[in-house]
Amino acid sequence: MPAWSRERMLRALFEAPRVGFEPLPDSVVVERAGWWQLTTPSFRNGGFNEVALSVLREDEADAVIDETLAHYAQLGLSFRWTVGPESAPADLGARLAARGLEPQRICGMAAELSSLVLAAPHPSVRVALVDLASEPVFTRVMAEGWQGDEGPLSVYHRLVLSTSGSRTRLFLATVDGEPAGTASYVALDEVAFLMGAVVLPRLRGRGVYRALVRARLDDAATRGIPLAVSHAGAMSSPILARLGFATECEFAMYMSP
Repeated sequence: MPAWSRERMLRALFEAPRVGFEPLPDSVVVERAGWWQLTTPSFRNGGFNEVALSVLREDEADAVIDETLAHYAQLGLSFRWTVGPESAPADLGARLAARGLEPQRICGMAAELSSLVLAAPHPSVRVALVDLASEPVFTRVMAEGWQGDEGPLSVYHRLVLSTSGSRTRLFLATVDGEPAGTASYVALDEVAFLMGAVVLPRLRGRGVYRALVRARLDDAATRGIPLAVSHAGAMSSPILARLGFATECEFAMYMSP
């Protein structure tokens, strides 16, 4: 991707989810130089409680880690801590692991939309943009797929769908009319940040995930967005690679017990 320097690419990969975040009514964001933290008490688990940026001095790292763990523990919340290329100190991941957080390997992946040619899905697979009328089904499928709580998810989805100018786009996939999977993306000026894709286990192997990728990229293309990026785990990264996405970096997300 000659038009995108490594610095610019990494900025797109790690700034997009922070810039595009749409808070819930009880979300609290703490943002300062070298630090971005989100707390959402209504979400007992999931991605609405996280440390997404942490650049710490050697002499303060342990105290900040312990304070942060105590903060989420006091509220009874599961959370995740991203240790990306800009994180510091160098042994931040080891310090988190020593406190019982479990690392998950993540690939930071990207593709220029103009370089991708994705096959049309099988006629049995359909993907539609979600509106307020289809939100309950979308939320139910997402909650089942991620084993989460429908209540706070519905609050978030209805907030996104009823907010004028929302940058988050939601998609529901069906197989022969049966709800099968969900996905979303954040539409920024130059970047589509793909996130949240899940396919129900009983309907996997039908091309649903690929169809959800194509639907989001088609939607982003109509907005003139040139680049798609994603934080991809062990299941999704091989599929994205086969579709033409390149791994720009690897990093870890540390999950609380």
